[in-house]
Amino acid sequence: MAWGVWGRARGGPVGALTLTALAEEIRANQGQPPGPSSIDPQPEPELEPEAEPTGVTAIPTARPVPCSLPRDPPNSWEEGALADLALYAAACLEEAGFAGTQATALTLSSALEARGERLEEQVYALVRGLLAQVPSLAEGRPRQAALRVLSALALEHAREVVCALLPSSLPPDRVAAELWRSLSRNQRVNGQVLVQLLWALKGGAGPEPEALAATRALGEMLAVSGCVGATRGFYPHLLLVLVTQLHQLARRASSPDTPKAWTPSDRGPPHSHASCAVEALKALLTGDGGRMVVTCMEQAGGWRRLVGAHTHLEGVLLLASAMVAHADHHLRGLFGNLLPRLRSADDTRRLTAMAFFTGLLQSRPTAGLLREEVILERLRAWQGDPEPTVRWLGLLGLGHLALSRGKVRHVSKLLPALLGALGEGDARLVDAALGALRRLLLRPRAPVRLLSAELGPRLPPLLDDARDSVRASAVGLLGTLVRRGRGGLQVGLRGPLRKLVLQSLVPLLLRLQDPSRDAAESSEWTLARCDHALRWGLLEEMVTVAHYDSPEALSRICHCLVQQYPSHIPSFLSQTQGYLRSPQDPLRWAAAVLLGFLVHHTSPSRVNQDLLDSLFQDLGQLQNDPEPAVVAAAQVSAQQVALLARAPPAPRLPRLLRLGLWRRAGPHRPPPVYASSPFQPRSVVGRWGCLGSGCA
Repeated sequence: MAWGVWGRARGGPVGALTLTALAEEIRANQGQPPGPSSIDPQPEPELEPEAEPTGVTAIPTARPVPCSLPRDPPNSWEEGALADLALYAAACLEEAGFAGTQATALTLSSALEARGERLEEQVYALVRGLLAQVPSLAEGRPRQAALRVLSALALEHAREVVCALLPSSLPPDRVAAELWRSLSRNQRVNGQVLVQLLWALKGGAGPEPEALAATRALGEMLAVSGCVGATRGFYPHLLLVLVTQLHQLARRASSPDTPKAWTPSDRGPPHSHASCAVEALKALLTGDGGRMVVTCMEQAGGWRRLVGAHTHLEGVLLLASAMVAHADHHLRGLFGNLLPRLRSADDTRRLTAMAFFTGLLQSRPTAGLLREEVILERLRAWQGDPEPTVRWLGLLGLGHLALSRGKVRHVSKLLPALLGALGEGDARLVDAALGALRRLLLRPRAPVRLLSAELGPRLPPLLDDARDSVRASAVGLLGTLVRRGRGGLQVGLRGPLRKLVLQSLVPLLLRLQDPSRDAAESSEWTLARCDHALRWGLLEEMVTVAHYDSPEALSRICHCLVQQYPSHIPSFLSQTQGYLRSPQDPLRWAAAVLLGFLVHHTSPSRVNQDLLDSLFQDLGQLQNDPEPAVVAAAQVSAQQVALLARAPPAPRLPRLLRLGLWRRAGPHRPPPVYASSPFQPRSVVGRWGCLGSGCA
């Protein structure tokens, strides 16, 4: 018989003597000679006081034999006899106190062996007898003594005790919960029990109901103060198993094969299992000093994401980020446990491990456990995976890698993967690539000129992307690029960047009216960066246009652009013309108004007749627009095009003199007058220090 980690007892208290007599009586009833007991007490027993061990129970190298929840119940005589044995043990322990726990465990094992049947079956039946007897025991010493019997059995037979209690944990049972908590408070056995629950929780350790029951048992045990300390040595493994089970439960709940109506035989709806796993995870983190991790997850909606089939990996990323910030003492262990799982054949284990791996790259000491080349090659390999989710996680990992100092030599390897992802059809991948490029620009000595040249043909189409998040991210990346290249722009350098900015001015101005608030705010921020870098002095006008219906401010912006960049006027007009066909009403209205002011401030010599005819034709097509405000704005702008087409050419004067006269006098055509915008501005009267109806 295996005697466990605590060794064979040298002696026992009065309770042990009573149980020894019980074992002899069982032998006599079975026709066996009494014989000496294997644990007879010594003449002078020496009992050591029960200590609070500080050792750690590690995961056993030999995998325990998995237990299955369905089990044939013992017959009524056997269950009654073993229940009596449990009460005998409880009575003995009530007399002997805590010091008799170890001796009682050995004596119980001897008494069970004396029955001549399999010890595993007897322990199972004895625990079931305890489950039946505990509710009838009075609170106080009798009930506590019965609970110590369970601890005594678990000290020698942890696996059998766990297998016997698991069937009563699903659906939840009040008595079983009390027994789990009593095991959790006993520091001699809680580590062994937690290890057995961990094996039951693992996907290959038994049928699915057993894993769900183990999750509930873990929640009960980990909620007891001080129990988490027993997980030291397999804490990262337990955390990963719990998070992976949440992924499995989320997939099961969203599967089309999952029944819509749950019956009692289903042992609870899926959301109750998920909430139990979340509570166990919270208890695990809180008990180890990770209360801030739990708080961060609550504030960011991480727990809600963890239980969602389509948002689980986002929740894992949030959990990893919170642990990097507030629980870094477990990161090395987590990182080591993740590496084998990255090649798992099970999708839920592999993807959960990939998400954790990606999130932990935010920690430089943790990422330093592997060589940079190894991490980079692994992330680049993910870009060739046919699964978009894997490619998305790889791009996020490249973004975290881009923030690390000392990795300048890897920029040439990072860029191809990031730039290639800008053409992906999945918005998550494009957003991740744009975010990684932005992080790359935030590094010291960022390759601004190289990125300006590479993004020149790629970024402008993304400013008009149909996906709101992609538009907002692309505009934000442009603003970061302008901010980092500000010095070169101010002295007239940065040719590729200057070209990219001028190519993006019209989309940025029109996106101030974008229905997506994120895209509109990102456009305002980027225009402010452009104003600062190119020294336009139009910050007040841009903020006014962004938040209020102010034709006067927009007119001043158009006047500046026409005067500063006369050679780009045809490009400005053509770009604005394209937005007249936008499916969004606010953008069509904004394009018509912007076109009118650009035409009003343009000299006749800057545009040809073909362009004017094209503008007049497109504005005329808007006369049938379903939005009345767009029709009215198009009529006013068409009048400006007609006035420009009939305007006499400027007199032949020296260029500098002609330019000076034009700036002083401006066009001799009446300015356009537009009705108030019917679309809701981003700010209302009373904000930005504006009070009263007379505030423009």
